Amino acid sequence: MRAVRLSVVTAAATAAALTSLTACTQKSTAGDGDHVINVTATDDACEVSKKQFPAGHIELDIENKGSKVTEVYVLFPDDRVVAERENIGPGTRQKVTAEVKAGSYRIACKPGMKGKGIRQDVRATGGSTAKRNPALDKAVAGYRAYVQTQADETLPRVETFTKAVQAGDLEAAKKAYAPSRLGWERTEPVAESFGDIDPKVDVREDGLEGGQKWTGWHRLEKALWQDKKIGAEEKTLAGQLVTDLKDWQKRVATAEITPTSMANGAKELLDEVATGKVTGEEEAYSHTDLVDFKGNVEGAQKAYELLKPAAQANDPALTKELDKQFAALEALLDKYRAGKTSYEFVSYDKVGQDDRKELSDAVNALAEPLSKLAATVVK
Repeated sequence: MRAVRLSVVTAAATAAALTSLTACTQKSTAGDGDHVINVTATDDACEVSKKQFPAGHIELDIENKGSKVTEVYVLFPDDRVVAERENIGPGTRQKVTAEVKAGSYRIACKPGMKGKGIRQDVRATGGSTAKRNPALDKAVAGYRAYVQTQADETLPRVETFTKAVQAGDLEAAKKAYAPSRLGWERTEPVAESFGDIDPKVDVREDGLEGGQKWTGWHRLEKALWQDKKIGAEEKTLAGQLVTDLKDWQKRVATAEITPTSMANGAKELLDEVATGKVTGEEEAYSHTDLVDFKGNVEGAQKAYELLKPAAQANDPALTKELDKQFAALEALLDKYRAGKTSYEFVSYDKVGQDDRKELSDAVNALAEPLSKLAATVVK
């Protein structure tokens, strides 16, 4: 599960038709003064340096002058997420590169990382386009195909899991639980592009918003491991999980995926792994966290590998560092599984605090250079 997002409230938004997602946009250098938007976040305000800017690649230069950790989002008017940067600590600055077409948007600061945030309406102007790097179009097409494959392969695994739930077979359901989640975890770098699917299938109890019914994997996880029983409600929820994931499977073809959303999503996901999943919060009952962890790293690495040709042309030193850090993290994860091709990992409640810190440090070491990928590919 990604950290609680503004897109949780967009249950109907994704039904809107989307334009071609690899369409060309105005090419600009992130860092060009016209395309840089300074965002000053405090505990009760969200100030932006300009409310109108040229369409194309933009850079948010964010400074948190408040006392709370904050998040900053670029949103479509219907709350779909264009780009985000989470976990911006007090007194710190971060940058995020995004890609926008001409039209209306909102920039939202979220002090305390709760609620809908403090919002400013902004507008991207102009309609001229320039031919984009064909390597980036190829990367987007490749990642969409990858996500589609993961969705297609997830459905049979989920049906194995849910059939066991509906049959009341506790042990078979436990065995099928983690494998059923792997494809979803691999696609989490672009989870925002699926609208309301994430809060339906992957929300934890502590991530529920007011009035939201708890559905999805983690609701069933609690029944299997903590409650140790399968009732009529769980059997119904199992059927709903299949329905929601079939909806996800259909949405992949029209999901909003761009080179910058791939790069930013991979970085944000690793931040979540380092600050949340490494603590054991994700799979609090089953302790299958390392399976999720592995899937997240694989999905982030796939996004990077597809963007690597463009990044390498602009900054070979960056790609060399990313190759090094991905390899180091993969080697570390190998310590916790039965074999290098196995997805049977040590139960996470058996992983000590020192080892968890080592995992967190390795993820942070990768996330730092990964934060530069989006800006690098659009140079």
